[in-house]
Amino acid sequence: MKNNKFNIDEIALDIGSLAAQAMIYEVSCFPSPGLVSPVSNGSHSDMNFFTFIDSTAALSKYLVLFVQEGFSDKSCEDIFKNIRAIGIKAEKDMFDKTNRVNTHKGMLFLIGTVCAAVGKVIYSKGDFHDIKNVIKIMTHGIVSHELYNLDKNNDKLTHCEKIFLKYKTEGVRGEVERGIPTVFDFALDFYKKNLDLNINDRLVHTLIGIMQICDDSTIVYRTSEEILEEVKAISKKIIQDGGMRRKKGREEINKLCDEFVSKNISPGGSADLLGVTVFLYLVENYMN
Repeated sequence: MKNNKFNIDEIALDIGSLAAQAMIYEVSCFPSPGLVSPVSNGSHSDMNFFTFIDSTAALSKYLVLFVQEGFSDKSCEDIFKNIRAIGIKAEKDMFDKTNRVNTHKGMLFLIGTVCAAVGKVIYSKGDFHDIKNVIKIMTHGIVSHELYNLDKNNDKLTHCEKIFLKYKTEGVRGEVERGIPTVFDFALDFYKKNLDLNINDRLVHTLIGIMQICDDSTIVYRTSEEILEEVKAISKKIIQDGGMRRKKGREEINKLCDEFVSKNISPGGSADLLGVTVFLYLVENYMN
């Protein structure tokens, strides 16, 4: 039994709970092509909705710790170094909880970084729009340091690292080093513009919106770059056809669910960015 003691500010508890809420929202919406949801395992034979709930529960305390680490006068560089160490422990607890199933590894890196940046901005009495820049400062150089120096003979390379060696796709590291532009420059506004939809439909609609622009390394790892481009084109057409706003769009999304399962496609990277979108939406309301 663990008996570590932590000094936690209430703000870290608040923000951490919003991160957990966003992670649960992401896995709860449907139809979500290729992804795990309450009604489908998507293209995944080794996990289900309850695996994601278990994983989120295991990670919940670490989300708070990420925020707390940022809620300090430490430099952005030191904060990032420290949360990576926390992330290693979080990942271990996740795998212990899920019997070695990788539910949230990409999400953990993304949302953990954002949690710390949010903590830093609030501590510094900054504005919501400062979060993007803090993320960029925290993660500066991560692509060149960690991807361009990879050992191709290392048998412990992650999926993203293998994809980089094969296609030079920078994946989640490239996304965070640029300040998560998919969310800040697109998905957050897209999510807000569809607030008239019910929560489930807004989430699915935003997921498809993200899929039309996301260079999703999960799709590439499972299939190919050519399939990724097809997914982006199909998603763009679905949004043009109304997405979750129109019957035609809904029918196309349902067809995509069947197609993705048959072709083993899973837009896991897009799903992670959806979770971050929801989180930042909740954070902006909290800060306001």
